[in-house]
Amino acid sequence: MPRPLCATIHLDSMQHNLNRARSCAPLAKLWAVVKANAYGHGLERGMRGFAQADGLALVETESAVRLRESGWIKPILLLEGIFDASDVPLLAEHNINSAVHCIEQIKMLEYTQLYRPIDVHLKMNTGMNRLGFRPEDYAAAYKRLRAIPGIRNITHMTHFANADELEHPLLAIGEQVRRFRAGADGLPGERSLSNSGGVLHQPQLADELSSDWVRPGIMLYGGTPGGRSAQDYGLRPTMTLRSEIIGIQQLQPGDTVGYGSRFVAEKAMTIGVVACGYADGYPRHAPHGTPVVVDGVRTTLVGRVSMDMMTVDLTPIANARVGSKVTLWGDGLPIDEVAQAAGTIGYELMCALAQRVRVTEGRMGTDG
Repeated sequence: MPRPLCATIHLDSMQHNLNRARSCAPLAKLWAVVKANAYGHGLERGMRGFAQADGLALVETESAVRLRESGWIKPILLLEGIFDASDVPLLAEHNINSAVHCIEQIKMLEYTQLYRPIDVHLKMNTGMNRLGFRPEDYAAAYKRLRAIPGIRNITHMTHFANADELEHPLLAIGEQVRRFRAGADGLPGERSLSNSGGVLHQPQLADELSSDWVRPGIMLYGGTPGGRSAQDYGLRPTMTLRSEIIGIQQLQPGDTVGYGSRFVAEKAMTIGVVACGYADGYPRHAPHGTPVVVDGVRTTLVGRVSMDMMTVDLTPIANARVGSKVTLWGDGLPIDEVAQAAGTIGYELMCALAQRVRVTEGRMGTDG
């Protein structure tokens, strides 16, 4: 028998969340973001789960080619663009859209002959200060890009730093939109602004965020960029991580648990050992009190997470036994809640899922 730890991917939830994103921005075309192996869900599963998207967006050139080889015929966008001049022919060969965020990428496109026209997304830095041309330099970059014979369509793109917090005191989303409009004023082409936070706030900012494309990521996987819960937004978990109890210990007051003896029992307790650890992608820094679900009952992590195991409080679960089912996140336990308890974000938990974890597919409400 295989080790009982298993991640179940819910393709039906992926489809549901995609439809939810469309309902938030019904007039826009939609890039489904599938970078980082579709946020740990598997690239091919992302392709299937988001089959109704207008395009798929990611950052890895080799994964973009893999999508084409796997049968994806709709648009593909490289969100960070190309990394070397040798990537340019791949754009034409596989009909891949590329972001352009710096003068070096423009030079690569200028110096490499394209045998087939390509579409690009020119990125503006409106305050995120990672990638992109500043608004005052944007028109010049556009003009230079427009002069390249092999460039077909140019879409204008930016990225929001605080889309989950509409009135951020340092950089409000409205200020980024103002900068974007100033920098792209008078330049023809489609617009692409909103990430998950922007998409979820479309109803409040419909006029400011109206654009031709949106680029949801984490919301498609049942997480949120911050603020309200995924359930509040009508989103469903797309990954459920489950295991089983593989051992039980009875503690007396003063007994300790795990490496470093960091947890000390204050009273008699029943402790369950779960087949999951940081080598599986569960965060080692998750503290005592991080929620888990055992046989449908909420309880908590105790002690330090080790490489292959973790320990949980079974005292509230009367009939807990070796073989009891444990949900670590997903269906019945929102991943954002686990992430918040561990001082991180749901993105990291999904993306950190280790290769050794068995992965299956199943619908919500099943064991996969």
